[in-house]
Amino acid sequence: MAVDLTRFEQATTFTGDFVGELGALQQRLAELHLAQVVHRRRAIILFEGWEGSGKRRALRALAAALDPCHVETHCTLADESAESGRHWLAPYWASLPEAGFTALHYRSWYRHAVDGKALGRQSPKEFARACDAVNEFENQQTEYGTAVIKLFFHVSAEVQALRLRARREDPWARHLLTEQDERALELRSAYFDTWTECFAQTDTRWAPWTVINATDGQGAVISALEAAAAVLGKSVPAEPPETASLARKIA
Repeated sequence: MAVDLTRFEQATTFTGDFVGELGALQQRLAELHLAQVVHRRRAIILFEGWEGSGKRRALRALAAALDPCHVETHCTLADESAESGRHWLAPYWASLPEAGFTALHYRSWYRHAVDGKALGRQSPKEFARACDAVNEFENQQTEYGTAVIKLFFHVSAEVQALRLRARREDPWARHLLTEQDERALELRSAYFDTWTECFAQTDTRWAPWTVINATDGQGAVISALEAAAAVLGKSVPAEPPETASLARKIA
């Protein structure tokens, strides 16, 4: 089923016990991360979406549950491949997690394709080629046993405009806005169309997208952590190595 962002714009309010549910999810993620470390499994989690959609808040909540000695966070503000002279995927190959590690990406390799298309720097053929490269890159990671979790935080144009206005007016948050963010807001329609096309080409069976309705901040955090826990729960053995080995021998 094609990803339709308009399905994730409902005005919702989280009515549960946020502190309690967050704590339970973080405990579950901590247990999964311990199993991941012990079994030397790898995981990559992308936090993508609109500026002002709550990606940082969700990332902080998830990172707080993980062993800081086995997690790395990478922030991509804009595609800089043209200036660096390297292939645009080179920085991401270099940041792949080691065995037992999790890599968290605040924005990601998708910026090359999406920014390029929305800003008119790429032709449709170049955009399609970039999406093909992403699919191959992600497939190689999953074939190697790495869990790839892709989260897209979505808010309506009206909600985003209100949040960015508040950010501009807050002297402690103003530094989070870049010229690229301001331009992206002006080109919201072009970005919306580009992301829709991107989903159509990169929502694969080995690395599907999960769209988070980020209209309510607390609800977005809970949904994001639930999505991550669901994937990790399927990719990491529940038993410690010794128990699993003994069970195989008995069987």
